[in-house]
Amino acid sequence: MRILVVIPLNEKEKEKLQSKIPEAEYIFISTKEITDELVKSADIIIGNVPAQYIKGSKKLKWLQLNSAGTDEYCEAGVIPEGAYLTNATGAYGLAISEHMLGLVLEIKKKLNLYYRNQMEHIWKDEGNVTSIEGSTTLVVGLGDIGGDFARKMKALGSYTIGVKRTKGQKPEYIDELFTMEDLDALLPKADIVALSLPGTKDTYHLFNKDKFNLMRKDAIILNVGRGSCICTEDLCDALENGIISGAGLDVTEPEPLPAEHRLWDAPGVVITPHISGFFHLPETLRRIVNISIENLEHFNKQEPLKNIVDFNTGYRVRSK
Repeated sequence: MRILVVIPLNEKEKEKLQSKIPEAEYIFISTKEITDELVKSADIIIGNVPAQYIKGSKKLKWLQLNSAGTDEYCEAGVIPEGAYLTNATGAYGLAISEHMLGLVLEIKKKLNLYYRNQMEHIWKDEGNVTSIEGSTTLVVGLGDIGGDFARKMKALGSYTIGVKRTKGQKPEYIDELFTMEDLDALLPKADIVALSLPGTKDTYHLFNKDKFNLMRKDAIILNVGRGSCICTEDLCDALENGIISGAGLDVTEPEPLPAEHRLWDAPGVVITPHISGFFHLPETLRRIVNISIENLEHFNKQEPLKNIVDFNTGYRVRSK
């Protein structure tokens, strides 16, 4: 059995991983060293590799992603029939929820305007700001990331409303829980709308001019899931015409965002280049490594894997 590992591990982590299936051949490489031939020679792959390299693989039994998103890997014909796909749900909540909190504070306290003034050496009062305490936060997508963000907003005194695909038990950090069918009725209530959704056919341009027109004029929207969840041109129109007051975006459509795109200069927008996750926070990588080690042990023992992805929805299958 050949196991291809394309996430960075230290020596101790490599030893721990290899101990789960000692008889296997392990190949540790960087993402820059990935080749079509290596991918197609692997029985197990730990880490994201180009989806086009997987197509046609006759050996792959399981792919463990280092991402929570599964977009291209769920397309028909990518993962061989009978092979498992698992993601890194549970690794990113800490890093990305703190990034979201930073975006909220930057916009609500106008820190983006003051930083611009600082760069131009301008001493200027930018006027009134708003508070998290006493606000209403609508979290659309209550997975690891959305749940962690809701927990933080609740702790800071915001009233939290959660929206999920399916009904389930209400977490203690959520004041009200609904499903996607209720989204339109909830938007007028929210000061902050936070999206942490995967890119699927159901979420494509979920937020367009119709949704923005339902939001409050002083509301802000956050997006840390996939840029395709928001129609960018409609968002630009909403910001430029004062339909909503701000947007904090770690993902955009298109990506990378072209230098000449109007979104860069839209009023009230803060943009980061899809960096809230990845391995920028060392704890995130540690969590991914631990998920991979745990799953390799499950695989060897023929036990159920953690974070198995449903190819039809792109979401992980919930444990019963």
